[in-house]
Amino acid sequence: MDKNTIVRLTDSFNAIVQHTTETDIEFWYARDLQEILCYTEWRNFQKVIEKAKEAAENSGAVAQNHFVDVNKMVKIGSGAERPVEDVMLTRYACYLIAQNGNPRKEAIAFAQTYFALQTRKQELIEERIRLQERLQARQKLTESETELSRNIYERGVDERGFGRIRSKGDAALFGGNTTAGMKEKLGMPAGRPLADFLPTVTIAAKNLATEITNFNVREHDMLGESAIAGEHVQNNTSVRNMLGERGIKPEELPPEEDIKKLERRVKSAEKKLIKGSELPKGGKTNDQ
Repeated sequence: MDKNTIVRLTDSFNAIVQHTTETDIEFWYARDLQEILCYTEWRNFQKVIEKAKEAAENSGAVAQNHFVDVNKMVKIGSGAERPVEDVMLTRYACYLIAQNGNPRKEAIAFAQTYFALQTRKQELIEERIRLQERLQARQKLTESETELSRNIYERGVDERGFGRIRSKGDAALFGGNTTAGMKEKLGMPAGRPLADFLPTVTIAAKNLATEITNFNVREHDMLGESAIAGEHVQNNTSVRNMLGERGIKPEELPPEEDIKKLERRVKSAEKKLIKGSELPKGGKTNDQ
């Protein structure tokens, strides 16, 4: 997500924030959020809200402290007004709604970060988005490698064979450096997955090569370690060549912070978000 997009979306989300009168706690109206998240039908957005309520209860939060049903008067033309159903949403409620949306939608992907933060400062939003992109890339790689392991096991390759195939693929991607060699080069623990310390671009590169291997193993019904290893090496070589055309050498990129620490930081921030955003019972809003 580029900087101009982040600025535009930050301004849009900032424009719809509300505050309670007595405690000045932030909240958002669901109908305002519906529009900015590009949901055209209220009934469809209500389904997302219900999923978010379930997620809140499953996390140990009290849903009614974060989702408050209200009636608002809205203008319908010629100065007339009519009541409509709405929901007051805390920051945590909005976060859960975004988590239950489609992250391929730009506004929803942004919202997942915007509502996760207690501050709306743009530089922190940019940093959090980069963190989220890395976590998502790592999850995709885990899924594709799990699928590869299952695919090759069904084709006569055991766990040790999978390790050899993956290491040969890494050697092709990292200019001759095997998995163990890259761990030593980056100064990371030998018992941890290499990808936990790689930057997002390299994680995505490994995932792309693995996804292609998975596809071709199934498509051509490849059997045995030798054939599958050759396929994986070829795919990693192709991805390396593509990166090289853009001036990127994966083995020369510095390591990133341990992704496990980042995951713990995200979970800790979510717990603080739950505690710090509850609406007061019977609290009044600035526009009431």
